[in-house]
Amino acid sequence: MNKHGRYQRVIEQLEELFIKTKDPISRMATAASLLQNKFDYFSWTGFYRLVDGKLIVGPYQGLVACLVLKENVGVCWHAINTQKTVLVADVHKFPGHIACDSRSNSEVVVPIKDKSGNVVAVLDVDSTQLNSFDEDDANGLERIANSIY
Repeated sequence: MNKHGRYQRVIEQLEELFIKTKDPISRMATAASLLQNKFDYFSWTGFYRLVDGKLIVGPYQGLVACLVLKENVGVCWHAINTQKTVLVADVHKFPGHIACDSRSNSEVVVPIKDKSGNVVAVLDVDSTQLNSFDEDDANGLERIANSIY
């Protein structure tokens, strides 16, 4: 199955699962688990939530994460501040990149908005390989991010 088809299947599975609850934390946990297990190039898959102006780790799959990200630094904050998905082919070339896992080499971060249109979290995916993520990843992850709230 190609990448686009795999995302479509994951989205269909999540739609079926999300019927059971509207709770965003439960949905984040389920999405992180499913994504981490369906894409072999994902080394870390999870969410960071905006809580009282701080970006704190939410549900994730992978090695231990940074618990709180320094404000306005790194890829996650860039996605929040621009309100756009960020694809990073080589995290070592991204100004202010926060290395929670030194093995991470590429990353994609998608902002998540609540029903009022406010950015409240990000979906963050890392890979140990360079240039792992493309527009198919961005589009698929955006569709998933839009289903959390």
